[in-house]
Parts: sequence; C-alpha cells; structure tokens
Amino acid sequence: MRALVQNGYGGAEVLAVADVPEPSPGRGEVAIAVSAAGVHAGDVWIMRGEPLLIRAAFGLKRPRRPVVGRDVAGVVSAVGEGVTTLAVGDRVYAECDQGGFAETAVVAAAYARRAPANLDDVHAAVIPVSATTALQALRLGRVGPGDRVLVIGASGGVGTYAVQLATALGAQVTGVASAAKADHVRAAGAIRVIDHRTDDPTRGGHIYDVIIDLVAAQSLTALIGILAPRGTLVLSAGTGSRVLGPLPRMAAATLRSPFTRRRLKPLAARHSGDDLEELRALAEDGRLRPVVDEVVPFDRAPDAVARLASGEVRGKVAIRVGAAQPSSTAP
Repeated sequence: MRALVQNGYGGAEVLAVADVPEPSPGRGEVAIAVSAAGVHAGDVWIMRGEPLLIRAAFGLKRPRRPVVGRDVAGVVSAVGEGVTTLAVGDRVYAECDQGGFAETAVVAAAYARRAPANLDDVHAAVIPVSATTALQALRLGRVGPGDRVLVIGASGGVGTYAVQLATALGAQVTGVASAAKADHVRAAGAIRVIDHRTDDPTRGGHIYDVIIDLVAAQSLTALIGILAPRGTLVLSAGTGSRVLGPLPRMAAATLRSPFTRRRLKPLAARHSGDDLEELRALAEDGRLRPVVDEVVPFDRAPDAVARLASGEVRGKVAIRVGAAQPSSTAP
C-alpha cells in the first residue's frame, strides 16, 4: 500500500509517499480503508522532532514507526479478534496511534466511531484530534452559558473548534488571531477578535472567566491578571523551549495553582471514543462545523504538512487518500 513515510526530522523534505507493507488488525483493532486524513499540529512537531524531548518517545534519529498521521476517515476493511462494535463496511472516523497517513490504517476499535452522517470523509477526517482537544479543554474550564471565554490561537484547528463549541454552550467568546483571519474566527462564533500582531490581549482591560491558551505567547502572570477571581486558565500545548517544549510552563502552572483561587489547568488531551460519539452528535446537529482550508492529493501529502506548518491555515488541512464515501448531506 502507499503511505506517507517520515525518514528523519526536519522540514517537509523528510516526508515521502512510499510503498510499505499493509498492516492487519490485531485483537481489539480494526483496519480502515482510508479515504481522507486530517493534518494537525502534532504532525508538524513530529516532522520537526521538536521539542527534542519527543524524540525519546518517537525515536532519536527518526520515528520508530515511519508511517505518521493520526486523524482518518474511511470504511472498515477488516476487524480483529474480539471486536463487536464495528463491522466490515462501516463508515468511520478515528484517531490512530500513528499510521494514519496511509491507504490502510489500523486503530484500536475503542477509538473508532461511525462518522457523522452529514459530513463527507474530508470533513469527518479533520475532527478527531483537534475537536477532541477542544472539547476536553472546555470541560476542564467548566465553560457554561454566559461565561466570558478567551481563546488564544482561535484560528487554528483546535482554536476554531474551541470557539464553535464554547459558543454552542452559550459562552461569550473572544478570539485571538491575526487580522487576516478575523473573519474566520467571527464565523466560528466569536463576538470579538483581538489581532495578536498589534494588540496584547492581557492589556485591554477585559476580564475572562475561562482562558484557553493554545499558543503560550503571554506569561502566566499576565494571563492570571485578566482571569476572574475564580476563573480557569487551560493550557494546551503551545510553544516553549526547543528541548522541553511547553512542559516547564505547564509544570509552573501546576505548582502555582494551589496558591491562588484561580484554577490553572494544564491539558493533556487523550484518545476517547466517547468524545468521538459526542462530537458526531454535535456535527450532525450543526454545532460543530469543520473548516477545511485545503484538500491535498495523496501524492502531495508532504505539502499538506508543510502548509499547516506555515501558519497560514484557517482551520484544518486534509489529505485525500482514497475514494470518497458518500454522506447524506453536504457539510
């Protein structure tokens, strides 16, 4: 089968479409004939091998598992022993533990669910990692009706979903993004957009009940300064040192949290089949609307990762891998 293989760490030049052995599902797993795959920020970090700490987990000189990618949509082509929740022919979307940028991907059945009926495979494929992260961030922040929510990094994959889902919960959302992407953030539901290139969101005099920081451009002290007395700061990834990435910042928030009435909560997003079920329902009733900036053919798959790395993307980038599966209505 064809797959996107990573042969080292660096830019898009370390990625290439190549022929590799087709995997078979083991116990508790399913094989998916992939029609589309979504690219997310983690794929960029793995491509670069940064922060350097991730190489301890993925491989020192190159990924131990050369086929990368986590977000997929397609049709179940085989089921492993013990799988009863899915059958061959089911149209699904899933979060893989790598191996997703391929014509066939194997994933634990617990992390594959039937795809939203109203979305085509391209739009379904860009949901799992980013939307699950956004959903878990909002839960951690205890976002509810009337809350004043600030999303820093509102135009990216996770940020777009966070704005949409917070708005669906009845929150008043302010997004931080570039002026060029302000219309995109407003379309997602934000009532106000702050241009990070000209304005500092911590100096506008506004107070927020929940801040979801996806960028780490402001200090913890500055963010705490615009947080309501019993508000919550959720830290999800973002930049950091080349060696340790965002870990020191998250550790500092954890150590500082007991000494303030405010809640400082690092988010470690996790695989969740239950969250995929909830996201399917949200998509089918229109509260979750995947935004795909570009669809790239499989033979140009490295370009899809490079495009996301450029920082120019609004929402998500998808890779068209195989034949599209029909949906009941267009997204």
